[in-house]
Amino acid sequence: MPHTVLIAGATGRLGEPVARRLLADGYAVRILARNTTQARQQLGEGFAYVAGDVTQAESLPAALVGVDSVYISLRGTNTIASYEQNELLGTQNLAKAAAQAGVQRIVYLSGAGDLAAHADFPVARIKLGAERALIESGVPYTILRATHFMEFLPMFVRGKRATVIGHQPHAYHYLAVDDYAEMVSQAIKNSAAANTTLTVYGPKAYTMQAALEVYKQICAPNIKVDSLPLPLFKFIAWLTRNPDMRWAAILFSGFQRIAELGAAQSKEANELLGEAGTTLEQWCENYKMHLKP
Repeated sequence: MPHTVLIAGATGRLGEPVARRLLADGYAVRILARNTTQARQQLGEGFAYVAGDVTQAESLPAALVGVDSVYISLRGTNTIASYEQNELLGTQNLAKAAAQAGVQRIVYLSGAGDLAAHADFPVARIKLGAERALIESGVPYTILRATHFMEFLPMFVRGKRATVIGHQPHAYHYLAVDDYAEMVSQAIKNSAAANTTLTVYGPKAYTMQAALEVYKQICAPNIKVDSLPLPLFKFIAWLTRNPDMRWAAILFSGFQRIAELGAAQSKEANELLGEAGTTLEQWCENYKMHLKP
């Protein structure tokens, strides 16, 4: 029988490519969703769908029957409370239910950087709590501390501008989600990846500004890459009462503080899971092909 993987967060921007990669690699992929009809409309056939809500612990045991591994890619909406509810509580509930169900492995998408040193940053605190729940669950785990994803670069663009919020001095080894999805597949099948916390990087480091300049050159030559001071952005968010802007202000205030820990940190992940090979230029060329004229 094929190895069965339950995915929490399969309909997200980073979850769907992992679901499709695992299916292509021969896993039996079970999608956990609050609304299975909507999930099926998005993902299509080939997957099994099961109703469940990670924030409702009682909904999980039935979803985990016959499951060998669990992949977790959870996030909130635009508030700290939603992240605490979905990612932290959701991961805690899944960890407990997986332990009771005899699951063989849990793989979790976390974030790169020294999270413990920045636990006052809400996202870091939430991810640390989720990691702790997995480590203490007794289920063999693989925590993937991934850096920034290339797939989020287009979200910087509004109209004719790509705007970096605040002073963002750190360089990140931007990662293509398709490369990351292959790493998840390898993590599940590689017993040596059990009970590890791995830092996952792409091939080359760029500051946010530099990455957006590459994106501009290839995908959107008519836009301008600029920056906006964080205090001004926070003021605009407060003035407009825009919840998305308020959340962005929280994120970018954390980004300007939390750096990667250096390229050497990804050595173990590269050895166990394979190196990410997609360059930012290659990703942009592929993305450009799918842009509407």
